[in-house]
Amino acid sequence: MKYIFHLSIFSLLFLACKGEASQQVQTESNPEQNPPNIIVIVADDAGYADFGFMGCKDLETPNIDNLANNGTIFTDAHVTASVCAPSRAGLLTGKYQQRFGFEANGTGYGGSGDIGLSDDVVTMADVFKAHKYKTIALGKWHLGGTETDHPNERGFDEFYGFIGGGRSYFPIKNPSYEHMLQQNGKQVVFDGYLTDVLGDRSVAFVEENKNQPFFMYLAYNAVHTPLEAKESDLEKYKDAPRQYLAAMTWSLDENIGKLLKKLEQSGILDNTLIFFMSDNGGAHNNQSSNGILKGWKGNEFEGGHRVPFIVSWPSKIKGNQTFNGLASSLDIFTTSLAAAGIKKDGTLELDGVNLLPYLTHEKTGNPHDKLFWRKLEESAAR
Repeated sequence: MKYIFHLSIFSLLFLACKGEASQQVQTESNPEQNPPNIIVIVADDAGYADFGFMGCKDLETPNIDNLANNGTIFTDAHVTASVCAPSRAGLLTGKYQQRFGFEANGTGYGGSGDIGLSDDVVTMADVFKAHKYKTIALGKWHLGGTETDHPNERGFDEFYGFIGGGRSYFPIKNPSYEHMLQQNGKQVVFDGYLTDVLGDRSVAFVEENKNQPFFMYLAYNAVHTPLEAKESDLEKYKDAPRQYLAAMTWSLDENIGKLLKKLEQSGILDNTLIFFMSDNGGAHNNQSSNGILKGWKGNEFEGGHRVPFIVSWPSKIKGNQTFNGLASSLDIFTTSLAAAGIKKDGTLELDGVNLLPYLTHEKTGNPHDKLFWRKLEESAAR
C-alpha cells in the first residue's frame, strides 16, 4: 500500500556523502571474454497500458512486443520521478536524484540557480567509457544546458540529439541551441521525421561499433507532445480513436525494430543487454493511458511513475518471462555493471539492485523492500 504525504523530513532519506568523481570511476574490472553491449531505450511520456505486451489493443507495437517476448516483462517497475528530467537523472546515475539536488524539471540551465548534474556525480557512461566501451547518447537529453552538463562532458563519446525537454518532430527553421538537433555540439540539419532520424543513427552506430562493446542510451522524445506524425502513419490510423498517438507509437516501434534487426544481422543481439522503459507515467496531453493505475505524469500516484519495463539478454536470460517483484530504474546501472563484470569502487554510491539473480531465478521476491518519490511539495513512499 502506498501513502502520499508532505513531510520536509522526507529529504533526510536522500542525504549522501559525495566522493570525488575521479575516484568513483576507478573501478576494478573483471569482464567476460566478450562483455555485453548495453542498450537503454527510453520512451517519453508513454502510458503504462499503451503497448501490446501490456495488453493494449488499439496501439500496435509488434517490435517492442517481440523484445518483450524474448525477454522479461516487469509488471511493477518504477522510475524515480514522475516527470522527465529528474527521472533521467536517477536512471543515468543509479541513485535518487535528490541526493544531488535534481528534483524537478527546469534544472541545470544557465542563470537558473540550479545545479543540473552536479560535477561530482558519476554517470553510467562515465564508468563504461572508463572500461573501454564506446558510449553514445541519442535523442532527448534534458539534464542541463550548461557546458559542464553536455553529454560529451558526462561520459558520452558521442551525442546525437537535442539538449532540451521537447521539440518538433520536424525540422525547425533557425532553432535555438536547446532545440536544435546536434552531433557533439554542432548543429545537424535534417529532413524528415525526428524519430526516424534517431533510429537511423542508432543503426549506423551499431554498424560502426559492432566489433567492440558499446553502451547506447537511446532516449526518444516519442511520444511526448507536440502530437506530430508522418502523413503516411496518420493515414494508416485514420479511423483510430487515438490517431496521433497510434501513429507516433507505430513510428517509435518501427525504429526500435530497425535497431533490433541490425543487432541480429550483426550477430550481436544475443550478447546485448537491452532495457526498455518509459521515463514516467503517461501524460494527459498526449492521449496516453495508464490503465488501472491512479494518476498520471507529474503526480506521485502510481500512474506517475510506474512504467512499462522490459529486460532482454538472450544469451543469459530466458525469454517469455514475467516478473512481478518491485523494481526500479535505479537498478539499470547496478545490473549493467554486474552484466559487464565491472566491480564498482566503494566510493560509487548506487541505490539500485542487481536484477540478474532475479531474472535467472537464483533469487525470488522483491528486489526492493521500499521505494521513495518526491517532487517539491509532493512525496510518496511504497
